[in-house]
Amino acid sequence: MSVIAQSRGGARQYWPLLVAAIVALGLGLFAFQSMAQGPNELVVTTSTGKHRISIEWARTMAEREHGLMGRTSMADDHGMLFDFGVEQPVMFWMKDTPLSLDMVFITDDGTVYRIEKRTTPYSETVIPGGAPVRYVLELVGGASDKIGLVPGDRFKIPRE
Repeated sequence: MSVIAQSRGGARQYWPLLVAAIVALGLGLFAFQSMAQGPNELVVTTSTGKHRISIEWARTMAEREHGLMGRTSMADDHGMLFDFGVEQPVMFWMKDTPLSLDMVFITDDGTVYRIEKRTTPYSETVIPGGAPVRYVLELVGGASDKIGLVPGDRFKIPRE
């Protein structure tokens, strides 16, 4: 026999406590997860050490089409991660983008395939990935050199 079945008010009087316990557990798990790598953060280890990069996701077609167009500034430790869902050939350009960017082409397992450094703002020149990739990380131009990022380095990318 359970304590809830013996109570005079029935199970209803325990619902507020149960809900509070579930919320507290959820907040505790959220706090624990935020101490680790968050869903809007990438981690990469290069020859210069471990680096964390805060990211904006571009998952939908509309988000990927807009990208960083119109953006005039961005921190070196921030970027936009384009997720194509599966590895595929990709191509980018800089039309309507005033920032010079480093484009990091990344395979499904997080490995850097290639880096296009310091792209030309507003250029309509097509920038190919060079091989099928799942992700493209756009950083402010020069950021990849500052952290020593090279092809073969591997990002830890949060998965949903």
